[in-house]
Amino acid sequence: MDNKLRTGVVTVLAVTALVGGCATESNSNSVYSTGQAQREQTVRYGVVEGVRDVMIRSQTGAGTLAGGAIGGVAAGSLIGSGNGSVAAGILGAVLGGIAGSATENKVNQRRALEITVRLENGEMRAITQEADELFRPGERVRLLTSGGVTRVTH
Repeated sequence: MDNKLRTGVVTVLAVTALVGGCATESNSNSVYSTGQAQREQTVRYGVVEGVRDVMIRSQTGAGTLAGGAIGGVAAGSLIGSGNGSVAAGILGAVLGGIAGSATENKVNQRRALEITVRLENGEMRAITQEADELFRPGERVRLLTSGGVTRVTH
């Protein structure tokens, strides 16, 4: 196996491992992690005061790393030789990292709702969660809280 092919195989394996790190946890009121299942939750009731569309974005840095690795190897192995190849590799890594970061931002952005609820005791709470259930002002809802995580449900 020649050196360029070996470098390409190693890069593909590294990028595959990094992209696996892009998986994000759900912020849905309907998705529970294994650690959250079968745990007692505090239940409070209230009325929706307002709903606002927002975005949830998570960034792990894996897109930047993967893009940089791919850009660096691709540019460095395909352009020039000697110092020219090193310079091309550095430039390719920088541009690949920028592109990878932008791609990760777009892929890991999800539509969400910021739901403001007036509890029965008069207190106000705002909870942000994925927009997988519709809420309207005036609706009676439940707030489920466990381990610092609160969900709004009907």
